[in-house]
Amino acid sequence: MAQVEPSQQMDHELVARVQRGDSKAFDLLVRKYQHRIVALIGRYVSDWSECQDVAQEAFLRAYRAMGSFRGDAQFYTWLHRIAVNTAKNHLVSNGRRPPTDDIDVADAEQYDSGIRLRDNDTPERELMRQQMEQTVMRAVEALPEELRTAITLREVEGLSYEEIAARMDCPIGTVRSRIFRARDAIEQELAPLLDGEDTSERVTR
Repeated sequence: MAQVEPSQQMDHELVARVQRGDSKAFDLLVRKYQHRIVALIGRYVSDWSECQDVAQEAFLRAYRAMGSFRGDAQFYTWLHRIAVNTAKNHLVSNGRRPPTDDIDVADAEQYDSGIRLRDNDTPERELMRQQMEQTVMRAVEALPEELRTAITLREVEGLSYEEIAARMDCPIGTVRSRIFRARDAIEQELAPLLDGEDTSERVTR
């Protein structure tokens, strides 16, 4: 019998609490996955404020449909599908054509934004995460198309370099170069925030 990972076990416990009427448990799920869902929706909706609205709508739909979640799949897999459908519906309702290729759920399960739900979260840390998230989104939007596509396929869709090379019809070396340049551009935008965070942490210790 496969062992359930602690993160998945926590998800199932929180879902059960939501289904019993505990709305605060859903807030914890939102906090855990909001950055990942925003990044996912950002693949479909490039405008930052619009992306936030779509993410909020996706979580609202998930909350309304929580009673139908039976735990047959991982919670994030289920949430991922709702987010993708919400993003595509948003594009269609605004007269825009959604991408023909969906972001694969299997890839999404492996994707990890690196941001975990932590017991020591503070309003300051939450604000910092939001500022970093906005900065990353803006930095990605400002990238040349070939760099933006490469970094999105790697970081959001979780594709291998070989898969990205096939998707973009270019050598693997070119893919590595594009991803390196994209990461470098993003890191340069994040540097002032990260320097500020380091200074803040040193002061509070």
